[in-house]
Amino acid sequence: MKLDHPIFTDVDAAREHLEAQRWPNGPICPHCGNADPERITQMKGKAHRPGLYNCMECRLQFSVTVGTVFERSKIPLNKWLLATFLMSSSKKGMSAHQLHRMLGVTYKTAWFMAHRIREAMKEDNDTSGPLGGEGKTVEADETYIGKRETPRKLARGRVPTYTKGGKSGGAQKRIVVGLVERGGHTRMFHLNDATKETVRNVLVRNADRKSILYTDESRLYTTTGDEYAKHETVKHSAKEYARFEKDGTVIHTNTIENVFSVFKRGMVGVYQHCGEAHLHRYLAEFDFRYNRRAALKVTDSERHDQLLAMIEGKRLTYRRIGEAGNA
Repeated sequence: MKLDHPIFTDVDAAREHLEAQRWPNGPICPHCGNADPERITQMKGKAHRPGLYNCMECRLQFSVTVGTVFERSKIPLNKWLLATFLMSSSKKGMSAHQLHRMLGVTYKTAWFMAHRIREAMKEDNDTSGPLGGEGKTVEADETYIGKRETPRKLARGRVPTYTKGGKSGGAQKRIVVGLVERGGHTRMFHLNDATKETVRNVLVRNADRKSILYTDESRLYTTTGDEYAKHETVKHSAKEYARFEKDGTVIHTNTIENVFSVFKRGMVGVYQHCGEAHLHRYLAEFDFRYNRRAALKVTDSERHDQLLAMIEGKRLTYRRIGEAGNA
């Protein structure tokens, strides 16, 4: 889909496209759920804006943006659709500064739009189900990125979770735990602290325990691994990054490492700075694109339409935008 497509340049074309994605079988009232075409009328005439409907059940008016992340926005709908397309099709993300230049809106507006779109990209067990399953493999690992904005003091005698260049610095790093189903979807989480308890909570809530679990030798997974059908590890400390079994199985965590690689390149090269309170939304953004990657035969247009199908019920106001989302 080219950037001069009518849905990106014309408000009416954008509205009709969004209606086709949200209401493939006709308008549905977001106030009472009425879908009877006999009880929904389109308001016409100069006194009413295009795309306004009236529900004869609850007697309330609505448009296609009501109940979505676009609700009550004064930004033209075609600019919203262009922003969603750019963010869903850019592998390493699209900065608010770039959106501000391409959309012709202020930087503050572009920043807020980007966070609303990330809110729509969020997925969890309720919307997508658990990762893995019987006979499937899930890889788990943790990574550290950026500096904590609320420094955490180490308990006496505790060993830092991360060292680099001989210096202990992990205690002040932001912690991200990631899960990925081989050949399937990924899910990343921002944690305040990486312990056996917090990591177990992420695993058992998001990965089916009938799965085969692959991790590194970290003690964070030792106990929890026993709850899964099978738990295998690779010893990175001994420079072991893949192990080939006699039955042809390859044990490694390279898939989740690749997920982290794309995420970090995007955060460092495109976004450059991210407030800790917003990190969970950036994780949702990278999860969304990976789960609809080209390797799964998903085109940019299909990915965009799938995003538009997820905007319902995820309204984000400026007052709420600073709320943290640690797992």
